[in-house]
Amino acid sequence: MATTTTSRPGRNLIVLAVILVLLFGIMAIAKTWGPKLGLDLRGGTTVTLTASNVGGGGDPTAEQLSEAKNIISQRVNGAGVGEAEVATSGKNHITVSVPGANQDALVKQIGQTALLNFRIVYDQQAGQPLPPAPPSATPTGKPSATPKPSATPKPASTIKPSSTATPNGRAWSSVLGHAATPTPTPKPSTPSAKPSTPATPTPSTIPGAEVTGDPLAWKPDAATTAAFATFTCDKDKPKPKDEEKKPLFSCSQDFSTKYLLGPAILKGTDLSDASAAIPQNGVNWQVNLKFTGEGGDKFLKATTAISKLPPPSNLFAIVLDGVTISTPTVSQPIPGGQAQITGSFTETEARDLGNVLKYGALPVQFDTSSVETISAQLGGDQLSAGITAGLIGLALVVLFSFLYYRGLGIVVVMSLTVAAALTYAAVVLLGKSMGFALTLSGIAGLIVAIGITADSFVIYFERLRDEVREGRSLRSSVETGWARAKHTIIAADSISLLAAVVLYVLAVGSVKGFAFTLGLTTLIDLFVVFVFTKPIVTLLARTDFFGHGHKLSGLDPEHLGVERLPGQMKPSARPAAKKSTPKPVGGEV
Repeated sequence: MATTTTSRPGRNLIVLAVILVLLFGIMAIAKTWGPKLGLDLRGGTTVTLTASNVGGGGDPTAEQLSEAKNIISQRVNGAGVGEAEVATSGKNHITVSVPGANQDALVKQIGQTALLNFRIVYDQQAGQPLPPAPPSATPTGKPSATPKPSATPKPASTIKPSSTATPNGRAWSSVLGHAATPTPTPKPSTPSAKPSTPATPTPSTIPGAEVTGDPLAWKPDAATTAAFATFTCDKDKPKPKDEEKKPLFSCSQDFSTKYLLGPAILKGTDLSDASAAIPQNGVNWQVNLKFTGEGGDKFLKATTAISKLPPPSNLFAIVLDGVTISTPTVSQPIPGGQAQITGSFTETEARDLGNVLKYGALPVQFDTSSVETISAQLGGDQLSAGITAGLIGLALVVLFSFLYYRGLGIVVVMSLTVAAALTYAAVVLLGKSMGFALTLSGIAGLIVAIGITADSFVIYFERLRDEVREGRSLRSSVETGWARAKHTIIAADSISLLAAVVLYVLAVGSVKGFAFTLGLTTLIDLFVVFVFTKPIVTLLARTDFFGHGHKLSGLDPEHLGVERLPGQMKPSARPAAKKSTPKPVGGEV
Protein backbone atom coordinates (compact mmCIF):
# COMPACT_ATOMS: atom_id res chain seq x y z
CA MET A 1 0.00 0.00 0.00
CA ALA A 2 1.82 3.08 -1.24
CA THR A 3 1.88 6.27 0.80
CA THR A 4 3.38 9.70 0.54
CA THR A 5 6.10 8.64 2.93
CA THR A 6 6.99 5.74 0.65
CA SER A 7 7.38 7.84 -2.45
CA ARG A 8 9.11 10.78 -0.77
CA PRO A 9 10.79 9.74 2.47
CA GLY A 10 13.40 12.43 1.92
CA ARG A 11 10.94 15.12 3.03
CA ASN A 12 10.92 13.88 6.61
CA LEU A 13 14.68 13.58 6.63
CA ILE A 14 15.02 17.17 5.41
CA VAL A 15 12.66 18.38 8.16
CA LEU A 16 14.73 16.51 10.74
CA ALA A 17 17.95 17.99 9.41
CA VAL A 18 16.51 21.52 9.59
CA ILE A 19 15.40 20.98 13.20
CA LEU A 20 18.84 19.71 14.21
CA VAL A 21 20.54 22.67 12.51
CA LEU A 22 18.20 25.10 14.27
CA LEU A 23 18.73 23.53 17.71
CA PHE A 24 22.50 23.50 17.47
CA GLY A 25 22.44 26.93 15.86
CA ILE A 26 20.61 28.30 18.89
CA MET A 27 23.20 26.64 21.11
CA ALA A 28 25.94 28.35 19.12
CA ILE A 29 24.23 31.75 19.38
CA ALA A 30 23.74 31.30 23.12
CA LYS A 31 27.32 29.98 23.42
CA THR A 32 26.04 27.13 25.53
CA TRP A 33 27.35 23.69 24.67
CA GLY A 34 27.00 21.79 27.91
CA PRO A 35 23.96 20.90 30.04
CA LYS A 36 23.33 22.54 33.37
CA LEU A 37 24.25 20.03 36.07
CA GLY A 38 22.33 19.50 39.27
CA LEU A 39 23.91 19.72 42.68
CA ASP A 40 24.26 15.95 42.98
CA LEU A 41 26.61 16.04 39.99
CA ARG A 42 28.57 19.21 40.77
CA GLY A 43 28.32 19.32 44.55
CA GLY A 44 26.05 21.31 46.83
CA THR A 45 23.17 21.20 49.29
CA THR A 46 19.53 20.52 48.47
CA VAL A 47 16.86 21.20 51.08
CA THR A 48 13.24 20.11 50.68
CA LEU A 49 10.79 22.02 52.88
CA THR A 50 7.21 21.02 53.60
CA ALA A 51 4.89 23.98 54.13
CA SER A 52 1.83 24.11 56.36
CA ASN A 53 -0.38 26.83 57.75
CA VAL A 54 0.74 28.11 61.12
CA GLY A 55 -2.75 27.75 62.55
CA GLY A 56 -3.29 24.34 60.97
CA GLY A 57 -6.02 23.73 58.44
CA GLY A 58 -4.15 21.71 55.83
CA ASP A 59 -1.89 22.74 52.98
CA PRO A 60 -1.22 26.38 52.09
CA THR A 61 -2.72 27.92 48.98
CA ALA A 62 -0.77 28.27 45.75
CA GLU A 63 -0.43 32.02 46.36
CA GLN A 64 0.93 31.46 49.85
CA LEU A 65 3.43 28.92 48.57
CA SER A 66 4.55 31.27 45.79
CA GLU A 67 5.00 34.15 48.20
CA ALA A 68 6.92 31.91 50.61
CA LYS A 69 9.18 30.89 47.74
CA ASN A 70 9.93 34.56 47.00
CA ILE A 71 10.71 35.23 50.66
CA ILE A 72 13.07 32.26 50.88
CA SER A 73 14.73 33.33 47.63
CA GLN A 74 15.39 36.76 49.17
CA ARG A 75 16.86 35.10 52.24
CA VAL A 76 19.18 32.86 50.25
CA ASN A 77 20.34 35.63 47.93
CA GLY A 78 20.69 38.00 50.86
CA ALA A 79 23.14 35.58 52.42
CA GLY A 80 25.44 36.14 49.45
CA VAL A 81 25.02 32.66 47.95
CA GLY A 82 25.41 32.66 44.17
CA GLU A 83 23.53 30.42 41.74
CA ALA A 84 21.02 29.36 44.39
CA GLU A 85 17.71 28.02 43.12
CA VAL A 86 14.35 28.04 44.90
CA ALA A 87 11.37 26.27 43.34
CA THR A 88 7.95 25.04 44.39
CA SER A 89 7.18 21.34 44.12
CA GLY A 90 3.70 19.90 44.35
CA LYS A 91 1.10 21.46 46.61
CA ASN A 92 3.18 22.06 49.71
CA HIS A 93 6.88 21.61 48.98
CA ILE A 94 9.67 24.07 48.29
CA THR A 95 13.07 22.87 47.11
CA VAL A 96 16.15 25.01 47.78
CA SER A 97 19.36 24.12 45.93
CA VAL A 98 22.57 25.84 46.97
CA PRO A 99 26.01 25.20 45.40
CA GLY A 100 28.71 24.14 47.81
CA ALA A 101 28.56 21.98 50.89
CA ASN A 102 28.45 22.81 54.62
CA GLN A 103 25.49 25.16 54.39
CA ASP A 104 24.12 24.30 57.85
CA ALA A 105 23.55 27.93 58.82
CA LEU A 106 21.70 28.58 55.60
CA VAL A 107 19.51 25.51 56.08
CA LYS A 108 18.39 26.87 59.45
CA GLN A 109 17.80 30.32 58.00
CA ILE A 110 15.63 29.39 55.03
CA GLY A 111 13.28 27.29 57.13
CA GLN A 112 12.42 30.06 59.57
CA THR A 113 8.84 31.35 59.43
CA ALA A 114 8.66 34.78 57.78
CA LEU A 115 6.84 37.39 59.87
CA LEU A 116 6.08 40.98 58.98
CA ASN A 117 7.02 43.87 61.29
CA PHE A 118 5.97 47.52 61.36
CA ARG A 119 8.53 50.02 62.68
CA ILE A 120 8.91 53.79 63.09
CA VAL A 121 11.39 55.51 60.77
CA TYR A 122 13.66 57.83 62.77
CA ASP A 123 15.96 58.75 59.91
CA GLN A 124 16.47 57.98 56.23
CA GLN A 125 19.38 58.83 53.98
CA ALA A 126 20.90 57.82 50.67
CA GLY A 127 21.94 54.19 50.75
CA GLN A 128 25.40 54.86 49.30
CA PRO A 129 27.88 57.66 50.07
CA LEU A 130 27.42 60.59 47.71
CA PRO A 131 30.55 62.04 46.05
CA PRO A 132 31.04 65.79 46.42
CA ALA A 133 29.40 67.72 43.62
CA PRO A 134 31.56 70.02 41.45
CA PRO A 135 31.09 73.76 42.14
CA SER A 136 29.42 74.29 38.77
CA ALA A 137 27.24 71.20 38.92
CA THR A 138 23.50 71.54 38.49
CA PRO A 139 21.33 69.20 40.55
CA THR A 140 19.69 66.53 38.43
CA GLY A 141 17.19 65.35 41.02
CA LYS A 142 13.65 66.57 41.46
CA PRO A 143 13.23 70.33 42.05
CA SER A 144 12.03 69.68 45.60
CA ALA A 145 15.17 67.75 46.51
CA THR A 146 18.47 69.35 47.48
CA PRO A 147 21.48 67.25 46.45
CA LYS A 148 23.36 67.20 49.72
CA PRO A 149 24.64 64.10 51.45
CA SER A 150 23.06 65.18 54.70
CA ALA A 151 19.70 66.06 53.19
CA THR A 152 16.69 64.21 54.49
CA PRO A 153 14.53 62.73 51.74
CA LYS A 154 11.04 64.10 51.61
CA PRO A 155 8.19 61.61 51.92
CA ALA A 156 6.54 60.74 48.64
CA SER A 157 3.04 61.27 50.04
CA THR A 158 1.17 62.03 53.22
CA ILE A 159 -1.70 60.32 54.98
CA LYS A 160 -5.02 62.02 55.12
CA PRO A 161 -8.57 60.79 55.57
CA SER A 162 -10.07 59.21 52.49
CA SER A 163 -12.93 61.04 50.85
CA THR A 164 -14.77 57.70 50.89
CA ALA A 165 -13.73 56.75 54.41
CA THR A 166 -16.19 54.73 56.41
CA PRO A 167 -16.50 54.59 60.17
CA ASN A 168 -14.43 51.43 60.02
CA GLY A 169 -11.30 52.95 58.52
CA ARG A 170 -9.28 55.85 57.25
CA ALA A 171 -7.04 56.37 54.25
CA TRP A 172 -3.38 55.50 54.58
CA SER A 173 -1.44 56.92 51.65
CA SER A 174 1.94 55.58 50.62
CA VAL A 175 3.99 54.39 47.69
CA LEU A 176 5.52 50.95 47.22
CA GLY A 177 9.24 51.50 47.60
CA HIS A 178 10.43 49.14 44.88
CA ALA A 179 7.64 49.42 42.36
CA ALA A 180 5.72 52.66 42.62
CA THR A 181 7.17 56.16 42.78
CA PRO A 182 9.98 55.80 45.33
CA THR A 183 10.69 58.11 48.20
CA PRO A 184 12.81 60.89 46.67
CA THR A 185 16.48 60.43 47.35
CA PRO A 186 19.00 63.24 46.83
CA LYS A 187 20.95 62.76 43.63
CA PRO A 188 23.95 64.84 42.58
CA SER A 189 24.95 65.45 39.01
CA THR A 190 27.50 62.68 39.29
CA PRO A 191 25.80 59.29 39.51
CA SER A 192 26.30 57.54 42.79
CA ALA A 193 27.81 54.10 42.93
CA LYS A 194 25.30 51.28 42.80
CA PRO A 195 25.65 47.53 42.81
CA SER A 196 26.20 46.16 39.33
CA THR A 197 23.48 43.57 39.75
CA PRO A 198 20.26 43.81 41.74
CA ALA A 199 20.24 41.77 44.89
CA THR A 200 18.43 41.59 48.18
CA PRO A 201 19.69 44.35 50.50
CA THR A 202 21.56 43.34 53.61
CA PRO A 203 20.22 45.02 56.74
CA SER A 204 22.20 45.23 59.90
CA THR A 205 20.93 45.25 63.44
CA ILE A 206 21.92 48.11 65.70
CA PRO A 207 24.21 47.15 68.59
CA GLY A 208 22.39 47.37 71.84
CA ALA A 209 20.10 45.63 74.26
CA GLU A 210 16.50 44.70 73.61
CA VAL A 211 13.85 47.33 74.27
CA THR A 212 11.76 46.07 77.17
CA GLY A 213 9.43 49.03 77.54
CA ASP A 214 7.03 50.70 75.17
CA PRO A 215 8.61 50.59 71.66
CA LEU A 216 6.88 53.89 70.82
CA ALA A 217 8.91 55.59 73.55
CA TRP A 218 12.29 54.49 72.14
CA LYS A 219 14.57 57.22 70.75
CA PRO A 220 17.95 56.76 69.04
CA ASP A 221 20.91 57.90 71.13
CA ALA A 222 24.08 59.59 69.87
CA ALA A 223 25.95 56.31 69.40
CA THR A 224 23.15 54.86 67.31
CA THR A 225 22.94 58.00 65.18
CA ALA A 226 26.71 57.99 64.62
CA ALA A 227 26.65 54.32 63.65
CA PHE A 228 23.81 54.95 61.22
CA ALA A 229 25.79 57.75 59.54
CA THR A 230 28.54 55.27 58.61
CA PHE A 231 26.18 52.49 57.57
CA THR A 232 25.82 51.78 53.84
CA CYS A 233 23.55 49.46 51.91
CA ASP A 234 26.00 46.81 50.82
CA LYS A 235 24.86 43.45 49.47
CA ASP A 236 28.10 41.82 50.60
CA LYS A 237 27.48 42.44 54.28
CA PRO A 238 26.32 39.42 56.28
CA LYS A 239 22.64 39.38 57.12
CA PRO A 240 22.01 39.07 60.86
CA LYS A 241 18.75 38.01 62.45
CA ASP A 242 16.04 40.65 62.38
CA GLU A 243 15.00 40.87 66.02
CA GLU A 244 11.69 42.61 66.55
CA LYS A 245 12.58 43.96 70.02
CA LYS A 246 15.72 45.68 68.77
CA PRO A 247 16.21 48.72 66.51
CA LEU A 248 17.32 48.04 62.97
CA PHE A 249 19.38 49.52 60.17
CA SER A 250 17.51 48.59 57.00
CA CYS A 251 17.71 49.24 53.28
CA SER A 252 15.11 49.69 50.60
CA GLN A 253 14.80 46.93 48.03
CA ASP A 254 16.77 48.85 45.42
CA PHE A 255 19.58 49.89 47.83
CA SER A 256 18.83 53.56 47.18
CA THR A 257 17.76 54.45 50.73
CA LYS A 258 18.82 53.41 54.21
CA TYR A 259 16.55 53.65 57.23
CA LEU A 260 17.09 53.97 60.96
CA LEU A 261 14.17 52.03 62.39
CA GLY A 262 12.96 51.62 65.93
CA PRO A 263 11.78 48.39 67.54
CA ALA A 264 8.74 46.70 66.04
CA ILE A 265 5.49 48.37 67.14
CA LEU A 266 3.24 45.97 65.24
CA LYS A 267 3.72 42.42 64.01
CA GLY A 268 2.46 40.79 60.87
CA THR A 269 0.21 38.59 62.96
CA ASP A 270 -1.70 41.75 64.00
CA LEU A 271 -2.88 42.03 60.39
CA SER A 272 -5.79 39.76 59.50
CA ASP A 273 -6.11 40.51 55.79
CA ALA A 274 -4.69 42.59 52.94
CA SER A 275 -5.92 42.91 49.37
CA ALA A 276 -5.39 45.07 46.31
CA ALA A 277 -8.43 46.69 44.71
CA ILE A 278 -9.77 49.78 42.96
CA PRO A 279 -12.14 51.68 45.27
CA GLN A 280 -15.69 52.44 44.20
CA ASN A 281 -15.80 55.49 41.93
CA GLY A 282 -12.00 55.43 41.94
CA VAL A 283 -9.43 54.96 39.19
CA ASN A 284 -6.21 54.16 41.07
CA TRP A 285 -5.24 50.92 42.75
CA GLN A 286 -4.94 50.77 46.52
CA VAL A 287 -4.14 48.18 49.18
CA ASN A 288 -6.82 47.56 51.80
CA LEU A 289 -5.70 46.50 55.28
CA LYS A 290 -7.73 44.87 58.01
CA PHE A 291 -6.27 44.37 61.48
CA THR A 292 -7.31 41.96 64.19
CA GLY A 293 -9.17 43.33 67.20
CA GLU A 294 -6.01 43.63 69.26
CA GLY A 295 -4.06 44.71 66.20
CA GLY A 296 -6.54 47.51 65.50
CA ASP A 297 -6.02 48.89 69.00
CA LYS A 298 -2.26 48.74 68.56
CA PHE A 299 -2.55 50.38 65.15
CA LEU A 300 -4.62 53.26 66.54
CA LYS A 301 -2.12 53.79 69.35
CA ALA A 302 0.80 53.65 66.93
CA THR A 303 -0.68 56.04 64.35
CA THR A 304 -1.66 58.44 67.14
CA ALA A 305 1.93 58.56 68.35
CA ILE A 306 3.51 58.63 64.88
CA SER A 307 1.30 61.44 63.60
CA LYS A 308 2.71 63.72 66.31
CA LEU A 309 6.33 63.11 65.27
CA PRO A 310 8.23 65.43 62.91
CA PRO A 311 9.41 64.13 59.51
CA PRO A 312 10.88 61.64 58.83
CA SER A 313 9.78 60.01 62.10
CA ASN A 314 6.16 60.14 60.98
CA LEU A 315 6.90 57.36 58.51
CA PHE A 316 5.55 53.90 59.17
CA ALA A 317 8.01 51.31 57.79
CA ILE A 318 6.72 47.96 56.56
CA VAL A 319 9.63 45.54 57.03
CA LEU A 320 9.82 41.96 55.80
CA ASP A 321 12.87 39.90 56.75
CA GLY A 322 14.73 43.11 57.57
CA VAL A 323 14.03 44.69 54.17
CA THR A 324 11.96 47.89 54.05
CA ILE A 325 9.15 47.20 51.60
CA SER A 326 7.23 50.48 51.94
CA THR A 327 7.24 53.65 54.08
CA PRO A 328 3.81 55.33 54.17
CA THR A 329 3.42 58.64 55.99
CA VAL A 330 1.04 58.97 58.94
CA SER A 331 -0.57 62.39 59.38
CA GLN A 332 -3.34 61.56 61.88
CA PRO A 333 -4.64 58.71 64.04
CA ILE A 334 -6.41 55.90 62.16
CA PRO A 335 -9.13 54.16 64.20
CA GLY A 336 -11.41 51.28 63.28
CA GLY A 337 -8.82 48.58 62.56
CA GLN A 338 -8.94 49.23 58.80
CA ALA A 339 -6.82 51.37 56.50
CA GLN A 340 -6.06 51.93 52.87
CA ILE A 341 -2.62 52.43 51.36
CA THR A 342 -3.06 54.67 48.35
CA GLY A 343 -0.62 56.08 45.86
CA SER A 344 0.51 55.84 42.24
CA PHE A 345 0.13 52.06 42.12
CA THR A 346 -0.13 49.92 39.05
CA GLU A 347 -2.13 46.71 39.40
CA THR A 348 1.03 44.63 39.71
CA GLU A 349 2.55 46.93 42.31
CA ALA A 350 -0.61 46.95 44.42
CA ARG A 351 -0.95 43.17 44.28
CA ASP A 352 2.73 42.68 45.17
CA LEU A 353 2.40 44.84 48.26
CA GLY A 354 -0.90 43.18 49.17
CA ASN A 355 0.72 39.74 48.96
CA VAL A 356 3.65 40.81 51.11
CA LEU A 357 1.31 42.15 53.75
CA LYS A 358 -1.16 39.26 53.55
CA TYR A 359 1.35 36.44 53.72
CA GLY A 360 3.55 38.21 56.21
CA ALA A 361 0.46 38.44 58.41
CA LEU A 362 -0.43 34.79 57.74
CA PRO A 363 3.01 33.17 57.65
CA VAL A 364 3.70 29.70 56.31
CA GLN A 365 5.39 27.26 58.63
CA PHE A 366 8.08 24.98 57.24
CA ASP A 367 9.33 21.56 58.27
CA THR A 368 12.59 20.33 56.79
CA SER A 369 11.75 17.10 54.96
CA SER A 370 15.22 16.29 53.67
CA VAL A 371 18.70 17.74 53.44
CA GLU A 372 21.18 16.30 50.95
CA THR A 373 24.79 17.47 50.81
CA ILE A 374 27.06 16.31 48.01
CA SER A 375 30.75 17.22 47.77
CA ALA A 376 32.16 18.37 44.45
CA GLN A 377 34.37 15.26 44.26
CA LEU A 378 31.46 12.92 44.88
CA GLY A 379 29.38 14.81 42.36
CA GLY A 380 32.06 14.34 39.71
CA ASP A 381 32.32 10.64 40.51
CA GLN A 382 28.55 10.23 40.19
CA LEU A 383 28.59 12.02 36.84
CA SER A 384 31.32 9.71 35.54
CA ALA A 385 29.45 6.67 36.83
CA GLY A 386 26.24 7.83 35.18
CA ILE A 387 27.94 8.40 31.82
CA THR A 388 29.66 5.02 32.05
CA ALA A 389 26.37 3.26 32.79
CA GLY A 390 24.76 4.98 29.84
CA LEU A 391 27.54 3.98 27.46
CA ILE A 392 27.39 0.36 28.65
CA GLY A 393 23.64 0.26 28.12
CA LEU A 394 24.00 1.79 24.68
CA ALA A 395 26.73 -0.67 23.70
CA LEU A 396 24.61 -3.65 24.77
CA VAL A 397 21.65 -2.41 22.73
CA VAL A 398 23.84 -1.90 19.65
CA LEU A 399 25.47 -5.34 20.08
CA PHE A 400 22.11 -7.05 20.36
CA SER A 401 20.83 -5.20 17.29
CA PHE A 402 23.69 -6.34 15.09
CA LEU A 403 23.65 -9.92 16.38
CA TYR A 404 19.92 -10.38 15.91
CA TYR A 405 19.01 -7.98 13.10
CA ARG A 406 22.38 -7.88 11.33
CA GLY A 407 22.28 -5.11 8.72
CA LEU A 408 19.18 -3.55 10.24
CA GLY A 409 21.36 -2.76 13.24
CA ILE A 410 22.62 0.19 11.18
CA VAL A 411 19.12 1.68 11.43
CA VAL A 412 19.22 1.24 15.21
CA VAL A 413 22.59 2.96 15.52
CA MET A 414 21.60 5.87 13.30
CA SER A 415 18.25 6.31 15.06
CA LEU A 416 19.86 6.25 18.51
CA THR A 417 22.41 8.80 17.30
CA VAL A 418 19.68 11.14 16.08
CA ALA A 419 17.70 10.66 19.31
CA ALA A 420 20.83 11.36 21.36
CA ALA A 421 21.52 14.56 19.42
CA LEU A 422 17.95 15.80 19.88
CA THR A 423 17.94 14.90 23.57
CA TYR A 424 21.28 16.58 24.22
CA ALA A 425 20.22 19.77 22.47
CA ALA A 426 16.90 19.78 24.33
CA VAL A 427 18.56 19.32 27.73
CA VAL A 428 21.12 22.06 27.03
CA LEU A 429 18.55 24.57 25.79
CA LEU A 430 16.09 23.79 28.59
CA GLY A 431 18.87 24.40 31.08
CA LYS A 432 19.65 27.73 29.45
CA SER A 433 16.07 28.96 29.06
CA MET A 434 14.17 27.35 31.94
CA GLY A 435 16.91 26.47 34.40
CA PHE A 436 16.48 22.70 34.00
CA ALA A 437 19.39 20.95 35.69
CA LEU A 438 20.46 17.43 34.78
CA THR A 439 20.70 15.31 37.92
CA LEU A 440 21.80 11.75 38.58
CA SER A 441 18.17 10.63 38.54
CA GLY A 442 17.78 12.47 35.24
CA ILE A 443 20.67 10.47 33.79
CA ALA A 444 18.87 7.32 34.96
CA GLY A 445 15.85 8.48 32.97
CA LEU A 446 18.04 8.90 29.89
CA ILE A 447 19.46 5.40 30.30
CA VAL A 448 15.97 3.90 30.60
CA ALA A 449 15.00 5.82 27.47
CA ILE A 450 17.60 3.88 25.48
CA GLY A 451 15.57 0.74 26.10
CA ILE A 452 12.31 2.52 25.24
CA THR A 453 13.75 3.72 21.94
CA ALA A 454 15.14 0.27 21.13
CA ASP A 455 11.76 -1.26 21.92
CA SER A 456 10.17 0.85 19.18
CA PHE A 457 12.66 -0.52 16.66
CA VAL A 458 12.00 -4.10 17.75
CA ILE A 459 8.25 -3.66 17.29
CA TYR A 460 8.69 -2.28 13.78
CA PHE A 461 11.33 -4.75 12.64
CA GLU A 462 9.40 -7.77 13.89
CA ARG A 463 6.21 -6.55 12.20
CA LEU A 464 8.15 -6.02 8.96
CA ARG A 465 9.61 -9.55 9.11
CA ASP A 466 6.14 -11.00 9.77
CA GLU A 467 4.81 -9.28 6.68
CA VAL A 468 7.62 -10.76 4.59
CA ARG A 469 6.92 -14.23 5.98
CA GLU A 470 3.28 -13.83 4.96
CA GLY A 471 4.33 -13.52 1.33
CA ARG A 472 4.52 -9.78 0.74
CA SER A 473 7.40 -8.14 -1.03
CA LEU A 474 9.93 -6.21 1.05
CA ARG A 475 8.76 -2.81 -0.20
CA SER A 476 5.14 -3.67 0.51
CA SER A 477 6.09 -5.10 3.91
CA VAL A 478 7.79 -1.84 4.89
CA GLU A 479 4.48 0.02 4.46
CA THR A 480 2.00 -2.55 5.74
CA GLY A 481 4.27 -3.43 8.65
CA TRP A 482 4.57 0.24 9.57
CA ALA A 483 0.81 0.80 9.35
CA ARG A 484 0.29 -1.92 11.96
CA ALA A 485 3.37 -1.32 14.11
CA LYS A 486 2.94 2.42 14.58
CA HIS A 487 -0.23 1.97 16.62
CA THR A 488 1.58 -0.37 18.97
CA ILE A 489 4.51 2.04 19.24
CA ILE A 490 2.19 4.97 20.02
CA ALA A 491 0.35 2.94 22.65
CA ALA A 492 3.55 1.79 24.34
CA ASP A 493 5.08 5.27 24.37
CA SER A 494 1.82 6.80 25.59
CA ILE A 495 1.89 4.51 28.63
CA SER A 496 5.50 5.50 29.35
CA LEU A 497 4.62 9.18 28.92
CA LEU A 498 1.60 8.88 31.21
CA ALA A 499 3.73 7.18 33.87
CA ALA A 500 6.31 9.97 33.59
CA VAL A 501 3.65 12.68 33.98
CA VAL A 502 2.07 11.02 37.03
CA LEU A 503 5.48 10.50 38.61
CA TYR A 504 6.46 14.10 37.95
CA VAL A 505 3.28 15.46 39.52
CA LEU A 506 3.39 13.26 42.61
CA ALA A 507 7.14 13.01 43.17
CA VAL A 508 9.23 15.25 45.39
CA GLY A 509 12.86 16.26 45.00
CA SER A 510 15.27 14.54 42.62
CA VAL A 511 12.70 11.95 41.45
CA LYS A 512 11.18 14.73 39.37
CA GLY A 513 14.37 14.78 37.32
CA PHE A 514 13.91 11.11 36.42
CA ALA A 515 10.28 11.66 35.47
CA PHE A 516 11.07 14.75 33.38
CA THR A 517 13.87 13.17 31.34
CA LEU A 518 11.81 9.99 30.89
CA GLY A 519 8.90 11.99 29.49
CA LEU A 520 11.18 14.14 27.33
CA THR A 521 12.99 11.18 25.77
CA THR A 522 9.71 9.33 25.20
CA LEU A 523 8.43 12.24 23.12
CA ILE A 524 11.73 12.35 21.24
CA ASP A 525 11.49 8.60 20.60
CA LEU A 526 8.07 9.04 18.97
CA PHE A 527 9.42 11.88 16.85
CA VAL A 528 12.51 9.94 15.72
CA VAL A 529 10.60 6.77 14.83
CA PHE A 530 8.15 8.67 12.63
CA VAL A 531 10.51 11.22 11.09
CA PHE A 532 13.75 9.23 10.78
CA THR A 533 13.49 5.46 11.36
CA LYS A 534 10.58 4.80 9.01
CA PRO A 535 11.93 6.91 6.10
CA ILE A 536 15.39 5.32 6.46
CA VAL A 537 13.95 1.81 6.31
CA THR A 538 11.96 2.82 3.22
CA LEU A 539 15.13 4.01 1.49
CA LEU A 540 17.12 0.93 2.50
CA ALA A 541 14.40 -1.37 1.14
CA ARG A 542 15.08 0.08 -2.31
CA THR A 543 18.73 -1.01 -2.27
CA ASP A 544 19.97 -4.33 -3.62
CA PHE A 545 21.63 -5.21 -0.33
CA PHE A 546 18.37 -5.22 1.63
CA GLY A 547 15.86 -5.55 -1.22
CA HIS A 548 17.31 -8.81 -2.51
CA GLY A 549 17.89 -10.29 0.94
CA HIS A 550 21.66 -10.30 1.30
CA LYS A 551 22.87 -12.76 3.90
CA LEU A 552 24.07 -9.92 6.18
CA SER A 553 21.04 -7.69 5.70
CA GLY A 554 18.92 -9.37 8.33
CA LEU A 555 16.22 -9.95 5.71
CA ASP A 556 17.69 -13.02 4.02
CA PRO A 557 15.42 -16.08 3.62
CA GLU A 558 17.43 -18.23 6.02
CA HIS A 559 17.28 -15.62 8.81
CA LEU A 560 13.56 -15.07 8.24
CA GLY A 561 12.84 -18.80 8.22
CA VAL A 562 11.44 -18.96 4.69
CA GLU A 563 12.60 -20.77 1.57
CA ARG A 564 12.80 -17.63 -0.49
CA LEU A 565 11.82 -13.97 -0.43
CA PRO A 566 8.55 -13.13 -2.18
CA GLY A 567 9.21 -12.35 -5.84
CA GLN A 568 12.26 -14.58 -6.00
CA MET A 569 12.15 -17.94 -7.74
CA LYS A 570 12.99 -21.21 -6.01
CA PRO A 571 16.22 -22.77 -7.27
CA SER A 572 14.36 -26.07 -8.03
CA ALA A 573 11.73 -24.28 -10.10
CA ARG A 574 14.15 -22.94 -12.63
CA PRO A 575 13.94 -24.67 -16.13
CA ALA A 576 16.48 -27.50 -16.40
CA ALA A 577 19.00 -27.31 -19.21
CA LYS A 578 18.06 -29.57 -22.14
CA LYS A 579 20.41 -32.54 -22.37
CA SER A 580 21.55 -33.65 -25.82
CA THR A 581 21.18 -37.37 -26.63
CA PRO A 582 24.21 -38.78 -28.44
CA LYS A 583 23.40 -40.39 -31.71
CA PRO A 584 24.44 -44.07 -32.13
CA VAL A 585 27.35 -44.82 -34.36
CA GLY A 586 26.30 -45.79 -37.79
CA GLY A 587 23.20 -43.71 -37.83
CA GLU A 588 19.64 -44.39 -36.87
CA VAL A 589 18.03 -47.71 -37.14
